[in-house]
Amino acid sequence: MRNPVSKTVVEIKPSGIRKFFDIVSEMKDAISLGVGEPDFDTPWAIRDEGIYSLEKGRTFYTSNAGLKELKQEICHYLKRRIGVQYDFANEVIVTVGGSEGIDIALRAMLEPGDEVLIPQPSYVSYEPCTILAGGVPVIIDLKAENEFRLTAQELLDAITEKTKVLVLPFPNNPTGAIMEKEDLEAIAKVIEEKDIFVISDEIYSELSYKDEHVSITSIPGMKERTILINGFSKAYAMTGWRLGYACGPQEIITQMLKIHQFAIMCAPTTSQYAAVVALRDGDEAVAQMREAYNQRRRFLMDAFKKMNLECFEPFGAFYVFPCIKEFGMTSDEFATRLLQEEKVAVVPGTAFGDCGEGFLRISYAYSIENLKLALGRIEKFIERLRAEKNA
Repeated sequence: MRNPVSKTVVEIKPSGIRKFFDIVSEMKDAISLGVGEPDFDTPWAIRDEGIYSLEKGRTFYTSNAGLKELKQEICHYLKRRIGVQYDFANEVIVTVGGSEGIDIALRAMLEPGDEVLIPQPSYVSYEPCTILAGGVPVIIDLKAENEFRLTAQELLDAITEKTKVLVLPFPNNPTGAIMEKEDLEAIAKVIEEKDIFVISDEIYSELSYKDEHVSITSIPGMKERTILINGFSKAYAMTGWRLGYACGPQEIITQMLKIHQFAIMCAPTTSQYAAVVALRDGDEAVAQMREAYNQRRRFLMDAFKKMNLECFEPFGAFYVFPCIKEFGMTSDEFATRLLQEEKVAVVPGTAFGDCGEGFLRISYAYSIENLKLALGRIEKFIERLRAEKNA
């Protein structure tokens, strides 16, 4: 029998995030600080609209690009939050989560051999989606001394004649890093000068704790070069509703829609009706969740300071990225021992790229009570490691 599977797919490594949590699910009294999922319920008004849509029998397909009413609300929301105006009819597509948006944007834009610049550490899907689209991932290693921001010089150094797309993953998963307006302006100059395009993954845009989130699409000349990816999972605690969207130039969105039509048909109808209410009436709920996350963020940073554990201060998403290089072991070794000895699961930084070595991703999308319990165990583990080192 001939080989039934694709060599390209076989050579893609599975996600490094799930390894520890498969173990945790079967480990009594274990605490997981690794999954990037809000611990809040979807706000009631949003759930209620979903229930109402089912009661009204709205179980049909929507148009391929999404409900007109939802696309209009997406445009109103983006105008209100980032100051950028999109045409709902031609520049917006509703997707099955932000992940589908990333996938179909890459497939619509790449020719075989085109290079895609991917700053890392970053979300695990960018690299395999690039490969599956026939592109060539080119990794830019972000640095702790730059607070894991992408600099214009790092971008310039990575660009070749084959470069077509830059993935811009901010606010960042796993580091919590953000890009401020002056950072984006410097990046934008290089993008225009080198004539490349951007896929800006802004799924954590509502979870910024320093200032209001700034989108690269708001920088002059960038809207025409950018596919903006966003969604409802993180800001509105709607992970299981599987809903996102992409906005961008009509010529790209038209081709993305073609892939979406053949592969997906349309995003879940119930979720789309619920999302209209999320965008229209959800600002207060989002603000309350953001404040809770910010409280947890400050709590973790204070705890690390007391432990003398090095960690730059993140201002976005709901992750911290502490450095564990002082202990002389790999991120995977540290995470494995922490799980085995103290029953706390975190994600090795290498799950998000090789330059994540020496770091851990810890999510604070968990209650203060769970965080306190887990941090107590982490502190005990670190004290034991330091004692071993000094023995």
